[in-house]
Amino acid sequence: MLKTFAVITLLTASTYASANNAPAHCATLDQQQAKILFDRWNNALQTGDASKVAANYTPDAVLLPTLSNQPRTDLAGKLDYFNKFLKRKPVGAVDSSTVITSCNSAIDTGTYTFRFSDKSAVSARYTFTYAYVDNRWLITSHHSSAMPE
Repeated sequence: MLKTFAVITLLTASTYASANNAPAHCATLDQQQAKILFDRWNNALQTGDASKVAANYTPDAVLLPTLSNQPRTDLAGKLDYFNKFLKRKPVGAVDSSTVITSCNSAIDTGTYTFRFSDKSAVSARYTFTYAYVDNRWLITSHHSSAMPE
């Protein structure tokens, strides 16, 4: 009886520990979902509202932007960058994309091109890393660098 009780207690504790340490849901990202996330971010750019763009990022996300050498590690930094960037009325398009995913995290890396209202354009390499937080995918880091000439 004591041995059975001990086994049941260990199994219950193990199940409880696993349930509390493991995510309740394991979301993964595929190529189509990555496109949807890029479109969500790009559509936020179209609003011209930096706060709507920043809403795609976790509070502690790091942005290494295309047109600035300054890392943006807090909301104020991201807003500062996007307020300037949005004045150019950017419209982005993904040229190539590779998605790598695991439980509740993903990486989308590739190339994209931004066209601006003055008819100029910049092609860049990008990496978005995502985390599945509160039932939605958010950017945890975003690195973008203009293509070398």
